Amino acid sequence: MISMNPEVDHYLDVGCGRCALVGTPACKVKTWQEELVKLREIVLESDLTEELKWKQPCYTFEGKNIAIVSAFNDYAFVSFFNGALMKDPNKILVASTQNMQAARQIRFTSVAQVVELEAVLNTYIAEAVSVELSGAKIERKKTEDFDVPDELQFKFEEDPFFEAAFEALTPGRQRGYLLYFAQPKQSKTREARIEKFMPKIFEGKGWSDR
Repeated sequence: MISMNPEVDHYLDVGCGRCALVGTPACKVKTWQEELVKLREIVLESDLTEELKWKQPCYTFEGKNIAIVSAFNDYAFVSFFNGALMKDPNKILVASTQNMQAARQIRFTSVAQVVELEAVLNTYIAEAVSVELSGAKIERKKTEDFDVPDELQFKFEEDPFFEAAFEALTPGRQRGYLLYFAQPKQSKTREARIEKFMPKIFEGKGWSDR
């Protein structure tokens, strides 16, 4: 029996609440509502448990995270937590960013596209469950394998106490900052990000911590 989580009903009705557009027609959940509803229907037919995690519909099997159904401005998507370990015979899995190590998305821009790929989606969901149950793990980059932006290195040299605070962070928080600081193409923007988050680093917090 398919069990629909009322928290996901609320998400589809008003949005995720992570930005000021929640509840408005401009919310990306509203923009892709029909696609998200159809994707939800397909995923639930695979007997996964529906939850709301990170303010997004998350689907689990025996407590293991399998997939997320959500949307960005330009598309709706299903994201498999360990998609990098899946075979992808249809060549439709994509990484959301060049630094994404494990998760892979299948993107949709119409309900018709979702319907067309329904059988493929069912196959991919089944494989995603098998990957999780197999215990296979992705060999993730170590913190020292990530590049340190020049702007951050300059701050370290300028303020040894700041460097010590950064090195005291957990490896996960360090990697998060390194990726976040390196994203902008312009040096000025990278510098601004570093300046903005220096207080959090001194507090031992990650860039997304409150």
